[in-house]
Amino acid sequence: MTKQERVAQAIKNIVSIMMDKVMENVLIKKPFIKEEHRANKPLYAALVPDEIFKGSHFERRFVTPFGGVWEKLAQVVAIEAHGNCSMGHTVEGIVGSESLRRIQEVLNKLEHNKKGSDKIKPNWEEELKYIQAGGGNPIPVSVVCDVFIHNKETKTKYAFELKGPLPNSDQTKVSKEKMFKLLAMEPKQVDFAYYALPYNPYGKKEEYKWAFPMRWFNMQQDSSVLIGNEFWELIGGKGTYNNFIKEVNLLGKEYRERIYREFLKIEPPTNFEEELLK
Repeated sequence: MTKQERVAQAIKNIVSIMMDKVMENVLIKKPFIKEEHRANKPLYAALVPDEIFKGSHFERRFVTPFGGVWEKLAQVVAIEAHGNCSMGHTVEGIVGSESLRRIQEVLNKLEHNKKGSDKIKPNWEEELKYIQAGGGNPIPVSVVCDVFIHNKETKTKYAFELKGPLPNSDQTKVSKEKMFKLLAMEPKQVDFAYYALPYNPYGKKEEYKWAFPMRWFNMQQDSSVLIGNEFWELIGGKGTYNNFIKEVNLLGKEYRERIYREFLKIEPPTNFEEELLK
């Protein structure tokens, strides 16, 4: 079995295990019982079809097992390619007091940005250079990374802030602060720190336009930003992104049919096999 075949199998295993848990919950352990729903919420039941609440019943039992799914997928992919990957990894190091002050200065300017011609645009390279030149009294700093890869063959350490495709502004600010701290540590504790989005709903990177992270990063040009295929191919090698898309779409067809037939008790629509991830 080739490395990419192992990566594809790892992706399939993670998603299948999680979906099987969801199906067991909604079909066996905690099924939707319309009589119970009508008894507990008679007004709701009188006004809204049972199927609507049956859908929300499924959603609640879907969201919890899939918490941290991106990190779990990244971990199994990276282990195949790099031999080592951990989630929630803590990096400890020393950052100069002036560098820490400059981090807050940069973030505050972006947060309280003026409108019009004087508006400050995010520029990762310039900001990082300014911060690293700060120095100052040594202060111990601890940073928890979403995903951390240590390739012992190449002696390279990668830290990732991994967020969903449409992250909010507060999440992104925190991520950028953590990345600055990681790369301002002396002596160096990581080689690279990235803000990574595992999927791009807009298609091409240059077309990404979700406003909240763009307050903090130049999402199209900053070298610290990875979106979609850039992220997967860095952690898993060439072809990983296509593997990811292919496996999720194949599993989607299987589980969507099961959900229609076994949970909703209806025939799937004619387009249920449509590939939703591109």
